Amino acid sequence: MSQYHVIPSAEAFARLGEFGAVIDVRSPGEFAEDHLPGAINWPVLDDEERRIVGTLYREDPLEARKLGAALVARNIADHLDANRALMRKHWRPLVYCWRGGQRSGAMNWFLNQIGFKSLQLVGGYKAFRGEVLKTLASLPTRFEVVVLCGKTGSGKTRLLHALSAAGAQVLDLEALARHRGSVLGALPDQPQPGQKAFDTALWQTLVALDPARPVFVESESRKIGAVQLPDSLHFHLRETGRCMWIEMAEAGRVQLLLEDYAHFMATPEAFNRLLDGLIALRGRERVQRWQALAREGQWAQVFGELMREHYDPGYERSLTNHFPRLVTAPRVELRDGGDVETARVARALIALAS
Repeated sequence: MSQYHVIPSAEAFARLGEFGAVIDVRSPGEFAEDHLPGAINWPVLDDEERRIVGTLYREDPLEARKLGAALVARNIADHLDANRALMRKHWRPLVYCWRGGQRSGAMNWFLNQIGFKSLQLVGGYKAFRGEVLKTLASLPTRFEVVVLCGKTGSGKTRLLHALSAAGAQVLDLEALARHRGSVLGALPDQPQPGQKAFDTALWQTLVALDPARPVFVESESRKIGAVQLPDSLHFHLRETGRCMWIEMAEAGRVQLLLEDYAHFMATPEAFNRLLDGLIALRGRERVQRWQALAREGQWAQVFGELMREHYDPGYERSLTNHFPRLVTAPRVELRDGGDVETARVARALIALAS
């Protein structure tokens, strides 16, 4: 491949928005695990073909290359036929595979032979993954973070949405993780991303933020569901974050939880299966009482008891241990989770952070 048809990884990542398309030629399984932001998948080998060629290569490298070349050529032809409308004059895509080798090289050769000035990413996805990890290890410390703390159901996530609508910079970690962070936190019909995909989404969000302006974020544990925060971000939030304590009366918190977890009302047994995870901590008899209330449709009572008997005990003390600056945090009352009230409090938080 000519040196004029490749692009160094650092330059490519800085110019991602300039390409007519970002084409990932890896298998669908590799693509699903993680990919460059905005990439489309034109696999030159699907998952099964990749397995077959890989197995054959261990037995007979020459036969594997012959088979692989034939499969790759046919698959590239199919992609070119299927995507003619995308490939307009002056179209310039970025092409990559796992480490910038034969798969992306083959696709890039065909596109350049047609006349497109496509570029092959040096180092491929492996180089991108390295850039993501390097950035996540250093970039978080550049931001002044304002950490919203408060008991479960106090409206912190809704405040992040209101802050964003008001023009503030927001890092919504639960949205990126697609999980609310508690035993009940899985979102309906929205599976969590894998760790690599979460890291990429976090990287994409952080590089778009302005270090000269504060960033509002919700207090989080190291893990949100099955994904984990980078050590640098987790440490920065806890040790240097400016904390603000959000207070809401119990009735308002119960109402907010009823709204946020309304999907469980149609599937109480799914809710109860999750509560089984609390037996070791809260005892079988207590958990079975909550499960019985759920089956009876006593949702306000269930959430009220969960707050008082599971979430709230020791919560503020635990937060203070993890967020040393919480002891001097201003306390801000949020009367309810409605749009008018969250907008009012968002304006107050912006004023406090300035």
